[in-house]
Amino acid sequence: MIKKLFAKGKRGLIYINYFKGKKVIIKEKNPSSLAEGRIKNEGDFLKKLNKYKIGPKLVRTGKNYVMYEFVKGDFILDFIEKKNKARIVKILKEVLEQCFILDELKINKLEMHHPVNHIIINKKPVMIDFERTYYTENPKNVSQFCQFLMLISKLLKKKKILVDKKKMIDLVKNYKEDYSEKKFKEILKFISSL
Repeated sequence: MIKKLFAKGKRGLIYINYFKGKKVIIKEKNPSSLAEGRIKNEGDFLKKLNKYKIGPKLVRTGKNYVMYEFVKGDFILDFIEKKNKARIVKILKEVLEQCFILDELKINKLEMHHPVNHIIINKKPVMIDFERTYYTENPKNVSQFCQFLMLISKLLKKKKILVDKKKMIDLVKNYKEDYSEKKFKEILKFISSL
């Protein structure tokens, strides 16, 4: 199997290949990484989350590798630079909906406060890189993604998307009291109104 090195991360080596006529990513453990079980962790979480249409489509896993369909598209900041307000707001809401599912499942993805290389957008947003994902009673996916939106408020402002930081902080605090769908919908409503 001829693999072409695509990217090198701290914990994984990422290759591009073709499997049954489809372009795939194969992620293997970086031999210099001391982190144990990260590749298996990613495979386990993708298997679970694919049922909820989250993450790239898992193709197969092995002892030291995970293979999933290649996700074509733009990383989130590039997408925001290129698209119009209506399309951006729609995608931000879709990312938040995925974050809410993760919160409901008590799964914390990590990196959602700075997901610049963790969300690829084609027709819909696809989260990638689930190596460090874990279960917790206090997941922070929705709150961290809202934090990210406040962080990039200058970029959003260029697209006429004005984030009222105080209002967003209040909504997130409210949501974190009980992670209820009702309070999450208030965040979505706020994003729709931007």
